[in-house]
Amino acid sequence: METFRQIGEFFDHPVFNIIGGITLIITVIAIIYKIICVVVGITPVVFRLGIGLWRRRIAIFGSADFCSSIQTTLIDSKIFKAKNICHVQADNIDKAKTETIFLVDWESFGMHIDQVFTSRKNQNTAIVIFAKPASIPPEKMPEIANRANTVVVNFRGRLLNDILTSLITTSYDK
Repeated sequence: METFRQIGEFFDHPVFNIIGGITLIITVIAIIYKIICVVVGITPVVFRLGIGLWRRRIAIFGSADFCSSIQTTLIDSKIFKAKNICHVQADNIDKAKTETIFLVDWESFGMHIDQVFTSRKNQNTAIVIFAKPASIPPEKMPEIANRANTVVVNFRGRLLNDILTSLITTSYDK
């Protein structure tokens, strides 16, 4: 028992009280800093994704088969709602002016790609082009690559990822 009393008296020294107080202050500052980092760094991204999934609309440019297939894929992912997805046909491209993400099937809509680019209301409208490997002519790739918020993808799994990324990176204008 005497040993424990001596250890207690040793740690009861004022130096240990000062070190304990300084450690407590540093810990409180670190916790406040971490909370601020989460609020400033992560919350805006989560908020933008939430708004993107809730309000933003996807226009699918392509054949009826492609549209129904991709729409099923998007809805089955349980990320997108059916009411936020619409099919745009070649004779009614202007219907998509109010949509915020364009998903274009290169195989059935490649010849109308210039009309698709001109129909977007601003540079914040993302365009995701779904194309088989090497199906886009090499002379057309630089024109597509030099446009803002445009992605070329050739896998369905990657397609979902690119749509989600586009939701986050492009702003939502009401």
